[in-house]
Amino acid sequence: MKLKVLPPTLRKNNRYLTVEIKVKSSISKDDLVAIVWDGCVRFQGELNTSNFNLWVMRFFEMGKTDDYYLYKAIIRCQRGFVDDVRSSLALINKYNNDSISITTIGLSGTIKSSQKYI
Repeated sequence: MKLKVLPPTLRKNNRYLTVEIKVKSSISKDDLVAIVWDGCVRFQGELNTSNFNLWVMRFFEMGKTDDYYLYKAIIRCQRGFVDDVRSSLALINKYNNDSISITTIGLSGTIKSSQKYI
Protein backbone atom coordinates (compact mmCIF):
# COMPACT_ATOMS: atom_id res chain seq x y z
CA MET A 1 0.00 0.00 0.00
CA LYS A 2 1.36 3.40 -0.97
CA LEU A 3 1.84 6.02 1.78
CA LYS A 4 -0.08 9.25 1.42
CA VAL A 5 1.71 12.59 1.44
CA LEU A 6 0.46 15.15 3.96
CA PRO A 7 -1.43 18.02 2.38
CA PRO A 8 0.18 21.48 2.76
CA THR A 9 -2.38 22.54 5.37
CA LEU A 10 -1.21 19.81 7.77
CA ARG A 11 2.56 20.25 7.29
CA LYS A 12 4.76 22.22 9.66
CA ASN A 13 5.74 25.64 8.36
CA ASN A 14 9.50 26.06 8.20
CA ARG A 15 11.81 29.04 7.97
CA TYR A 16 15.36 28.94 6.69
CA LEU A 17 18.10 30.93 8.42
CA THR A 18 21.22 31.75 6.44
CA VAL A 19 24.10 32.06 8.88
CA GLU A 20 27.72 33.12 8.63
CA ILE A 21 30.25 31.25 10.76
CA LYS A 22 33.68 32.58 11.63
CA VAL A 23 35.89 30.16 13.52
CA LYS A 24 39.61 29.91 14.32
CA SER A 25 39.91 26.24 13.30
CA SER A 26 38.42 24.21 10.47
CA ILE A 27 35.00 22.59 11.03
CA SER A 28 32.77 20.21 9.07
CA LYS A 29 29.00 19.98 8.64
CA ASP A 30 28.81 17.40 11.45
CA ASP A 31 30.69 19.78 13.75
CA LEU A 32 28.23 22.55 12.90
CA VAL A 33 25.28 20.28 13.73
CA ALA A 34 26.82 19.56 17.13
CA ILE A 35 27.54 23.26 17.73
CA VAL A 36 23.99 24.34 16.86
CA TRP A 37 22.29 21.65 18.94
CA ASP A 38 24.60 22.19 21.92
CA GLY A 39 24.05 25.96 21.83
CA CYS A 40 20.27 25.64 21.63
CA VAL A 41 20.09 23.04 24.40
CA ARG A 42 22.30 25.13 26.68
CA PHE A 43 20.25 28.31 26.24
CA GLN A 44 16.69 27.05 25.68
CA GLY A 45 16.72 23.61 27.33
CA GLU A 46 15.81 20.25 25.88
CA LEU A 47 12.06 20.80 25.94
CA ASN A 48 12.09 23.99 23.84
CA THR A 49 14.85 22.77 21.54
CA SER A 50 12.82 19.70 20.62
CA ASN A 51 10.12 22.03 19.24
CA PHE A 52 12.56 23.93 16.99
CA ASN A 53 12.70 21.19 14.30
CA LEU A 54 16.35 22.12 13.67
CA TRP A 55 18.27 20.81 10.68
CA VAL A 56 21.38 21.97 8.81
CA MET A 57 20.26 21.93 5.19
CA ARG A 58 23.32 23.26 3.37
CA PHE A 59 26.93 23.95 4.41
CA PHE A 60 29.38 26.03 2.34
CA GLU A 61 33.08 26.66 2.90
CA MET A 62 33.74 30.23 1.78
CA GLY A 63 37.47 30.49 2.40
CA LYS A 64 40.16 31.32 4.91
CA THR A 65 41.66 34.61 5.99
CA ASP A 66 44.71 35.15 8.17
CA ASP A 67 42.66 35.03 11.37
CA TYR A 68 39.72 32.69 10.77
CA TYR A 69 37.88 30.26 8.52
CA LEU A 70 34.64 31.52 6.96
CA TYR A 71 31.61 29.30 6.39
CA LYS A 72 27.98 29.88 5.47
CA ALA A 73 25.08 27.54 6.14
CA ILE A 74 21.32 27.26 5.78
CA ILE A 75 19.54 26.06 8.92
CA ARG A 76 15.88 25.01 8.99
CA CYS A 77 13.67 25.75 12.00
CA GLN A 78 9.96 25.86 12.69
CA ARG A 79 8.18 29.14 12.00
CA GLY A 80 7.24 30.22 15.52
CA PHE A 81 10.71 29.64 16.99
CA VAL A 82 12.93 31.76 14.73
CA ASP A 83 13.76 34.33 17.41
CA ASP A 84 14.65 31.62 19.93
CA VAL A 85 17.01 29.92 17.48
CA ARG A 86 18.64 33.23 16.50
CA SER A 87 19.26 34.18 20.11
CA SER A 88 20.71 30.74 20.89
CA LEU A 89 23.07 30.92 17.91
CA ALA A 90 24.22 34.42 18.83
CA LEU A 91 25.28 33.24 22.30
CA ILE A 92 27.67 30.56 21.01
CA ASN A 93 31.25 31.80 21.39
CA LYS A 94 33.50 28.75 21.97
CA TYR A 95 34.07 25.44 20.20
CA ASN A 96 36.96 23.16 21.20
CA ASN A 97 38.61 26.10 23.02
CA ASP A 98 38.56 28.17 19.81
CA SER A 99 36.57 31.36 19.28
CA ILE A 100 33.52 31.07 17.05
CA SER A 101 30.99 33.61 15.84
CA ILE A 102 27.62 32.73 14.29
CA THR A 103 25.57 35.57 12.83
CA THR A 104 22.28 35.43 10.95
CA ILE A 105 22.50 37.15 7.58
CA GLY A 106 19.14 36.15 6.11
CA LEU A 107 15.75 34.62 6.77
CA SER A 108 13.37 33.19 4.20
CA GLY A 109 10.55 30.73 3.65
CA THR A 110 12.26 28.51 1.05
CA ILE A 111 15.73 27.08 0.55
CA LYS A 112 15.92 28.55 -2.95
CA SER A 113 15.31 32.11 -1.78
CA SER A 114 17.68 31.71 1.19
CA GLN A 115 20.56 30.89 -1.19
CA LYS A 116 20.59 34.48 -2.47
CA TYR A 117 22.29 35.50 0.79
CA ILE A 118 25.25 33.20 0.09
